[in-house]
Amino acid sequence: MKRFLPLILGLLVCAACVNEDTFDDTPEGNFEALWRLIDEHYCFLDYKAEAIGLDWNEVHQRYRQRIDPKMSKMQLQEVLTDMLGELRDGHVNLYTSADVSRYWAWHEDYPRQWSQELRDRYLGTDYKIAAGILYRILEDNIGLIVYESFASAVGEGNLDDVMFSLRSCDGLIIDVRGNTGGQLTNAERLSQRLLNERTLVGYTQYKTGSGHSDFSQPRPEYLEPSKGVRWQKRVVVLQNRECYSACNTFIRNAHACPRVVTLGDPSGGGSGMPFSSELPNGWAVRFSASPSLDKDMQHIEFGIAPDIPCTLDSTDVARGRDTLLERARQLLHNPEGS
Repeated sequence: MKRFLPLILGLLVCAACVNEDTFDDTPEGNFEALWRLIDEHYCFLDYKAEAIGLDWNEVHQRYRQRIDPKMSKMQLQEVLTDMLGELRDGHVNLYTSADVSRYWAWHEDYPRQWSQELRDRYLGTDYKIAAGILYRILEDNIGLIVYESFASAVGEGNLDDVMFSLRSCDGLIIDVRGNTGGQLTNAERLSQRLLNERTLVGYTQYKTGSGHSDFSQPRPEYLEPSKGVRWQKRVVVLQNRECYSACNTFIRNAHACPRVVTLGDPSGGGSGMPFSSELPNGWAVRFSASPSLDKDMQHIEFGIAPDIPCTLDSTDVARGRDTLLERARQLLHNPEGS
């Protein structure tokens, strides 16, 4: 499986520094500094205590036993990496001169529900490229947009041309399977093409203190419709477990758009705005500090369920057919009977 770090939301990264007078540059000091940073600033401790039974105080007791004053930097990094893994958050990283610790089980423990070979088959060789978007009209007059990464920028002019080129299609499939995120601006631009009026898509909260439940009141997030060419027909968004970070936000937005149906597996999640800091030994750490909620004020940190669950069928794959994409075509041609 291709190994890469999930790309972060295109939002302002908050920063803070540990008071080096408080924690010594020792294995114990660095351990305590990291545990305290998460305890006071990580935004999902209460949520994950309820969702997965995370007890951050118990985590401290368990991992503190592995700290030895004479341990090497490599051994210390291993302990700190394992402790951060308890958060089950792909937005949490520890940066050292030797490595970047990361948590990838949010997608590695799940089936991919897509194949690059199948995707290439449907795109063919005569598809069009508009910056980060690949697109074409399928033989049944359904438009297909593939957006592989929101790290690849797409301008308003690109989206105008794409929407105009597909205007005669009976429906549109937007395939974001495998898109691990990138710039939130790109996700929002595409979402705005699916709207005709200002729409509530979710909420954001901010930490207001060191307590696990110290948050501001949820601030509503609205999307304005694009001033360019907007899509007016039905849309099916294909999602899978690798849809993370900014792509998870795109799926959240899609759920608030009229005429849009999502299909596939639950997304991977990753909803916290990142916060960065530094340990006494100079190692950098990044973690989620401000949670995003959906329009119903529900957490999306562990992913968003599709409107229609659908998985790849091995028989279809053997025949060169993408089960999810074919199901989407059926829905667009016959929404009442599918």
